[in-house]
Amino acid sequence: MSAIRLLVLGAVRMHGRAHGYQVRNDLEYWGAHEWSNAKPGSIYHALKQMAKQGLLHAHEIAPSTAGGPPRTEYEITEKGTEEYFGLLRESLTTYDQKMDVLSAGIGFIVDLEREEAVALLKERVRGLREWRSSVTDYYTPEDGPESIGHIGEIMNLWVSSADSGAEWTQGLIRRIEAGAYTFAGEGDPFVGVLAEGEENPYATGEPHAGDRL
Repeated sequence: MSAIRLLVLGAVRMHGRAHGYQVRNDLEYWGAHEWSNAKPGSIYHALKQMAKQGLLHAHEIAPSTAGGPPRTEYEITEKGTEEYFGLLRESLTTYDQKMDVLSAGIGFIVDLEREEAVALLKERVRGLREWRSSVTDYYTPEDGPESIGHIGEIMNLWVSSADSGAEWTQGLIRRIEAGAYTFAGEGDPFVGVLAEGEENPYATGEPHAGDRL
């Protein structure tokens, strides 16, 4: 699973309608260009591909009075919304997700109802525990990695990753169960996108030519 599809669909959904530079601006505002593959070229490519796949609807907007070609604005479709929530749920439950996918999922977790978010995270913990158990069928952490040679360091890494991943996830579950954050159906949703024309302190460059394609 690639984080870029989830990130782009989520950004467009939060706006209602957005052009390519707005989506790019939002992802840079979230720092996604640092922790994921959400680079300008990937963003514009994802927008066009998902429009072809029926996940986004492309609206051609009249050119400005200054001239130039029309700009394209994107709106998520019903099919796109289904895809978005499918990717979001997968990002939170799959125990071996890459960090950028899990990060994207956490960024959009409040789009779910609180009970479902907790259930998905508990499923992730179960997956981590099962993975840890499968590793310890061949490796005993108490004996130390040296007991089976330097390859034991790989298994030690896997066990440590499973333990730390489960601990972090359980901490998040406790915070959510205690009432942290505003989830779907509980009030005004979290808005983490920039308004049209709002300055982005983390912007890396000028609008891309793809904004008008």
